Amino acid sequence: MAQWTSAVGAAQLARLLNSQQDRPAGPGTRRPPAYRALADGIRLLVLEGRVPVAARLPAERELALSLSVSRTTVAAAYEALRAEGFLESRRGAGSWTAVPAGNPLPARGLEPLPPEALGSMIDLGCAALPAPEPWLTRAVQGALEELPPYAHTHGDYPAGLPALRAMIAERYTARGIPTMPEQIMVTTGAMGAIDAICHLFGGRGERIAVESPSYANILQLMREAGARLVPVAMAEGLTGWDIDRWRQVLRDAAPRIAYVVADFHNPTGALAGEDQRRQLVEAARSAGTVLVADETMTELWLDEDVSMPRPVCAFDPAGSTVVTVGSASKAFWAGMRIGWVRGAPDVIRSLVAARAYADLGTPVLEQLAVNWLFSTGGWEQAVELRRGQARENRDALVSALRKELPSWEFEVPQGGLTLWVRAGGLSGSRLAEVGERVGVRVPSGPRFGVDGAFEGYVRLPFTVGGVVADEAAARLAAAARVVESGASGGGDAPRTFVA
Repeated sequence: MAQWTSAVGAAQLARLLNSQQDRPAGPGTRRPPAYRALADGIRLLVLEGRVPVAARLPAERELALSLSVSRTTVAAAYEALRAEGFLESRRGAGSWTAVPAGNPLPARGLEPLPPEALGSMIDLGCAALPAPEPWLTRAVQGALEELPPYAHTHGDYPAGLPALRAMIAERYTARGIPTMPEQIMVTTGAMGAIDAICHLFGGRGERIAVESPSYANILQLMREAGARLVPVAMAEGLTGWDIDRWRQVLRDAAPRIAYVVADFHNPTGALAGEDQRRQLVEAARSAGTVLVADETMTELWLDEDVSMPRPVCAFDPAGSTVVTVGSASKAFWAGMRIGWVRGAPDVIRSLVAARAYADLGTPVLEQLAVNWLFSTGGWEQAVELRRGQARENRDALVSALRKELPSWEFEVPQGGLTLWVRAGGLSGSRLAEVGERVGVRVPSGPRFGVDGAFEGYVRLPFTVGGVVADEAAARLAAAARVVESGASGGGDAPRTFVA
């Protein structure tokens, strides 16, 4: 019986391998043999999760034709991967990817680092900060005081607690977007909201237009739902969307859904302007596309001179085009898994009805905690504390990077939690791999793209500050030196410091 559970075609694998842009070799730098470079490329794709474990690889002859190399080169690369534990083969069944014993399985998204690893590893993988105390404790205490009446009920509220739905609707109304509680559904985080929207509107095989780059975990959620992702390149720097490209994609591809982050985009930090928002809503309406606006970063402006545009849904007064997603996870705490959807009443009713076959509802205690924050003013004070933490961390990280890695390029966003960095011509995938061994965990650019894009980038979140930011930059510089030297991915890279 074959041990593989999926297959990677020769053309697909060649495309992924060709996306791995190496830095040109400097004086005295020796390039590895062709078979070694091919083996390293496939190993990196497996470690990144872009080629799944237990995926059948193409036959040697097929891959050689797609890559325009000799069959001997492919055979030698496969043999090297088998010797290292990244490939298994059996006569008649082919060859399939594996990971050596003791290696963690690669994640396709951005999974949190296990707590036991935090002592030796600086985690720049997850864009999440510690809870803004004392507000978490106060919110939970307030929720416990409000809990007894709900404990006498069945506890299932598929649309969310009525009090929280009303409070969220009131907050939209205060922002100039008249909203009724019937237009709100409370979800288990923003991921739960977008998953429900994709299942309602998307369906397997449907096209979904996404910003390029976009948030890695959402991209993977859509892939696993069977969507066909259509990337739309962002405008240069922090200027937001390229509206001409969006018009073309919406007109030519006619996607069922378009997913965007208008406020401090993840990963670039861009803030879309009001005119861009208006034009994108108009283009989506004309194409019959449901525009999903992710507002999870909307309250995380970090500079005092930021002028926040109106929400995307402000340009859709009829409510026929825009579905908005919000969350407490970024602005407050990732452990507070409360999100919400704002949409037309018929959309909310459909989402609620479908929930009977999903998670039934969101935990009551957490909903009460968020409602306490909203109703007491604790939310505003907690978010202000969060902004201060993120601002200090951003400034410390920027300063450390400019000192340790002056050739790396980035623009400093005015809000959000992430820095999108061009890594001086180095491979982001190799930096991520070597970084793990020198004690800094960083996600590479291809996690945020479609089909291997952004190999030359890494995303750095504002999760560490002070001396830890200095140490993180020093470890990234150590990883960059290893990658720049052209050293093989095997063996131990030099370790620097212990956190």
